[in-house]
Amino acid sequence: MSHQAKGLGEEGDRSGRRPSRKPAPKAEGVAGRCGGPAGQKERAKGSPRPGSPQRKQVEHRRQREELGEQKRSTAQRAQERKKRDGRASLKERRASSKKEKEVQKKEMGKQQKKHRSPSVASSTSARESLSEEELARIREQVEEKKKLITHMRNQPWPMAKKLRELREAQEFVEKYEGALGKGKGKRLYAYKMLMTKKWIKFKRDFDNFKTQCIPWEMKIKDIESHFGSSVASYFIFLRWMYGVNLVLFGLIFGLVIIPEVLMGMPYGSIPRKTVPRAEEERAMDFSVLWDFEGYIKYSALFYGYYNDQRTIGWLRYRLPMAYFMVGVSVFGYSLMIVIRSMASNTQGSTSEGESDNFTFSFKMFTSWDYLIGNSETADNKYASITTSFKESIVDEQESNKEENIHLTRFLRVLANFLIICCLCGSGYLIYFVVKRSQEFSKMQNVSWYERNEVEIVMSLLGMFCPPLFETIANLENYHPRIGLKWQLGRIFALFLGNLYTFLLALMDDVHLKLSNEETIKNITHWTLFNYYNSSGWNESVPRPPLHPADMPRGSCWETAVGIEFVRLTVSDMLVTYITILVGDFLRACFVRFMNYCWCWDLEAGFPSYAEFDISGNVLGLIFNQGMIWMGSFYAPGLVGINVLRLLTSMYFQCWAVMSSNVPHERVFKASRSNNFYMGLLLLVLFLSLLPVAYTIMSLPPSFDCGPFSGKNRMYDVIQETVENDFPTFLGKIFAFIANPGLIIPAILLMFLAIYYLNSVSKTLSRANAQLRKKIQALREVEKSHKSVKDKATARDSEDTAKDSSKNATKAETMPHSASQSQTPSKKVQAPGTSSSASRTMLPASSHLPISRPPGIRPDSSQPGPQTHPGRSSSRKSAQRPPR
Repeated sequence: MSHQAKGLGEEGDRSGRRPSRKPAPKAEGVAGRCGGPAGQKERAKGSPRPGSPQRKQVEHRRQREELGEQKRSTAQRAQERKKRDGRASLKERRASSKKEKEVQKKEMGKQQKKHRSPSVASSTSARESLSEEELARIREQVEEKKKLITHMRNQPWPMAKKLRELREAQEFVEKYEGALGKGKGKRLYAYKMLMTKKWIKFKRDFDNFKTQCIPWEMKIKDIESHFGSSVASYFIFLRWMYGVNLVLFGLIFGLVIIPEVLMGMPYGSIPRKTVPRAEEERAMDFSVLWDFEGYIKYSALFYGYYNDQRTIGWLRYRLPMAYFMVGVSVFGYSLMIVIRSMASNTQGSTSEGESDNFTFSFKMFTSWDYLIGNSETADNKYASITTSFKESIVDEQESNKEENIHLTRFLRVLANFLIICCLCGSGYLIYFVVKRSQEFSKMQNVSWYERNEVEIVMSLLGMFCPPLFETIANLENYHPRIGLKWQLGRIFALFLGNLYTFLLALMDDVHLKLSNEETIKNITHWTLFNYYNSSGWNESVPRPPLHPADMPRGSCWETAVGIEFVRLTVSDMLVTYITILVGDFLRACFVRFMNYCWCWDLEAGFPSYAEFDISGNVLGLIFNQGMIWMGSFYAPGLVGINVLRLLTSMYFQCWAVMSSNVPHERVFKASRSNNFYMGLLLLVLFLSLLPVAYTIMSLPPSFDCGPFSGKNRMYDVIQETVENDFPTFLGKIFAFIANPGLIIPAILLMFLAIYYLNSVSKTLSRANAQLRKKIQALREVEKSHKSVKDKATARDSEDTAKDSSKNATKAETMPHSASQSQTPSKKVQAPGTSSSASRTMLPASSHLPISRPPGIRPDSSQPGPQTHPGRSSSRKSAQRPPR
């Protein structure tokens, strides 16, 4: 047996592997077949034991030494393999580094040669030019670096790594981009690339310059980061209104005011440009000027200052025609810009396609801008992300809210009833005050309050009614965005009712003045006749003309209407500023400094800090613009006053918001509110056009003031210009176009086209919604399939892991059970029948993988196939039916 073990050890050394257990059963079978019967015969004869305990110990030592040698030899071979692999990889690295160094040396040498001798370089350009492979490699690297520079913003790297990679990529591109040319084309290519880079840098700088030129952009971003998009939308709307009014002011100032001041008759030359004699003493008093009387009334700020001469100056400028066309252009431009803004907002909201899927995940992982390098900008961005999370949380809460339908309906009906009562009361109050002011105008000694009672009452209604509406609206329990729209609609109804009540009362005053105008006209003619035909003047000396200050004046109802609109605008501006100072700033100071010594918490309880009133400010801005549109025809300087008002409001309200207001408790998105603002503005524009169109088409102008004096209607200036300045056939064409039989079908066709386009828009929006639903359903199906597939793969991997673990445990337990089944067989044998053969076989039997029952010996005449237990178990497991 020792020879067999030694042979196995040598064979294991030759093969370099650990000796397997497969040959052991064969050797055991041979030993069993050969030595088994002989040992039994010797034991039967009762021969003495040839072995001893010392011999057994020697054999065990030899086996241990052989196993240790086998393990050491396998470990040495593994180390030798690792050393060989490491040497090979090191050689490859050295070879590659040597090649790169050689390539770099070649390129440096070529560049040095080119710089030293350009004539030689040009003659030997074929030898010095790069090979096609090197050019291709450099081109690929340059393209990769360019892509890296372009997409550097999207890389999730730290800022230091971004800057380092950006510098390296730019240096590489600048260094090797010129090598893509060949021969003389290198310089031209380098020049083209240089000019391309300069042009790209110029466009980038110009875009940055345009961004910096956007007024108040950083202020609005700062407000949005702290107060949300709903408050920022008001300031964006205010900036947009400022731009529109700036264009309107340029149009009126450049085409009406400047020509009249430069080329028209000077101040004091005619009665309409002169203060009457009775008003000269108090014409410069502050109280008179504050009421827009005195010198301001007879200035270029109002309608009555402009002369009715058909042409003025050496340019023969047609001022009456320009005045009329500018008045029409104000409404035309405003209508065009409002509709265009609504269309662009609708197109932007449609193209964005804001979905409600994974809202919080998108905000969490994609909101931060990794190119922010300023701490203040980072703070603003942090506040903006926090505010956007609050907006999304409010939307999610409102979408999942459950409410009592019957109670909610009752409260909403009650709220609407109370608000309608408030609207009716405010309308009646304004009508009463306007009628009372007409009585005050006939009196001599009236106080300041009686003169300005209408403006004060309208401003107070605009200040106190919106908070009352907001208090009543708390009963309805709407979503904040929907509640804002309801609040805007109610304040819109309030302002609209107040404005039209004011206009109706004002029209009564206008008709009263028109009824008295004929009498004043006769008085003027009689005054002139008596002055020039009076006796007592030397007829040899020509009589001087009557001084314009002594001429009788008409009422000039256009100027009176313009003065009312200017007063409303100025009083509204002052009330707004006083409300901000008292209601926001002083309130914030009181809460801030008196909170330490007060009985309760002023910040958490009453009065607390004020919130920015979005609805009231937006509606105030919209109706102020409506008054500008209506009053600009009667007071051309009103647009300039409004430009100053909007400019000061932007700075004043930005300061008040950041210093005195706090964010709303329920922050909400206002991305869908811009078009709602524009829709209200469009409606106000249409309602502002109606009174002006009525006065142009129906009321006769004043006889002694304004550019249309002496005409039956204001639109007669168009007919006069067409007859005198255009050919005859053009007059016929205009008369045909103005025929009501053509205008009415054109209007009907326009309404049909609007209805058709609206139907198409609704159809497309429904189709878009259906496609979005289908895409979402497909996405959910894909996610479900993917989840099922992942679960199936996970289940299969678990089954395979379980099977492999079971097979491994079986393979480990089978030899252990075999060794345990052989120990009882040795105990069953009698002590007297034990022989030396059985003792010599004892060490080898411990390696047998097959166990036999005790008392049964192997039959040498029928040797069965010796199989490995692991293979037999694997074969059995393979024959099982699948689960």
